[in-house]
Amino acid sequence: MSLLERIKKAFNGDANAGEVYKMITVANDSYFTYDGKIYKSDIVRACIRPYVRAMGKTVAKHVLETEDEEGNKSIKVNPSMYMRIMLQEPNPYMTFQMLTEKVAWQLKLNGNAFILIVRDENGIPRQLYPLPATGAVADWTDDNELAIKFYFASGKVYQFRYRDLIHLRGDFFQHDIMGDNIAESLVPLMESVTVMDKGIIEAVKSSAIIRWILKLNGGFRKEDIKQYAEDFAADYLSIESSTGIGVAATDTKAELKQVEPKNYVPNAAQQDRQKERILEFFNTNEQIVQSKEEGDVWNSYYEQQVEPDVKQMSEEYTRKIFSQRQRAFGNYILFEAYNLQMASLKDKLELKDMVDRGALTPNEWRYTMGFGPVEGGDTPIRRLDTAVVNQIKNLANRIQGKDPETDKAIIETINRLIEGRSTDESKQLPAPGECSGGTGERAGQPAKAADAAE
Repeated sequence: MSLLERIKKAFNGDANAGEVYKMITVANDSYFTYDGKIYKSDIVRACIRPYVRAMGKTVAKHVLETEDEEGNKSIKVNPSMYMRIMLQEPNPYMTFQMLTEKVAWQLKLNGNAFILIVRDENGIPRQLYPLPATGAVADWTDDNELAIKFYFASGKVYQFRYRDLIHLRGDFFQHDIMGDNIAESLVPLMESVTVMDKGIIEAVKSSAIIRWILKLNGGFRKEDIKQYAEDFAADYLSIESSTGIGVAATDTKAELKQVEPKNYVPNAAQQDRQKERILEFFNTNEQIVQSKEEGDVWNSYYEQQVEPDVKQMSEEYTRKIFSQRQRAFGNYILFEAYNLQMASLKDKLELKDMVDRGALTPNEWRYTMGFGPVEGGDTPIRRLDTAVVNQIKNLANRIQGKDPETDKAIIETINRLIEGRSTDESKQLPAPGECSGGTGERAGQPAKAADAAE
């Protein structure tokens, strides 16, 4: 059975699945997911969902960055067709956004997330599959290569080489390979919240239990006692009673006593404190959870929670998808995260200055505004008063050696441009096309060509 068939079988399930083995012992370099109760909590899911959505909005791109002998850099985005398709549709079951969100859930809940790289016979990556395993153990193959053995909910066990796995880790402290599981820290807190919720439920249920004790004086049969109680409840405690007089009457045979329940219900302050502790555990707040955040609040959350994992994804994807030789030639995976989506309209409009200086392309700025791309919008533009890219080269071509005073002023201007100083105080240079030194050559024209022109 091929590797791709094994993956499809793991995703689609097996009608003849064998016995499910439950793990008892846990090795050092291993992790096992919690039994699912954490994910079932509405508070936990609300805390993690903004993080997952933000991760899903990242855009993965294959970048090829090269540099020639003269130091000129060349950057190509998505130069390979197969890589561009894989970063859009990693497998037949999901888009890249859904894969990223699924992996983000696993990373936050388990502290580990794995993505399997499926390569063809030539070693070229073709598909990516998230591995929703219930457990993973670090192991070594017969040829002494690190591998990870995965335990799935269906009872299946698969082992893959670590070099074919994209491994994302959360808190990375105790183990050499695996990230730390958050269940050890979060479970006690979740148990406290669960007890409080159950206390409220039991308090509501207790309203339906016995509220009155009817004590009958004298000897009665069991059937008579039950009938007496039912008649009393039907006549005086039922809202459907036809008497409607609002007064209960008894004879000397019975004594009526009210029972007051003593259920403990946690107050609102205690419940809010437990909720705040969970928010603090996931480094979030109510503004983020309720989507009421402003630009500064979101930027702080993004820089602390989302951005480090985006950087980890870029490095781990690059390290596992490309070989060392390919990385040496400038291949890498870049995850672009447009956290400016949450910026205010004023801040977005001020980004036009970045477009004028070439720091943003027009299409990148339009993306933050929620607009679609335009033709030619991927080309950086610069205002003339900020254009220094080719200015030094043009000035150097104007040094002809025939007018020492003009050449000195040009050299002084070049030095100011290199040092980043203002050129307002430098000597006024001849305009292009203006005569210099009586030769009549055009500015930037070589001396020999000027002599020939004479």
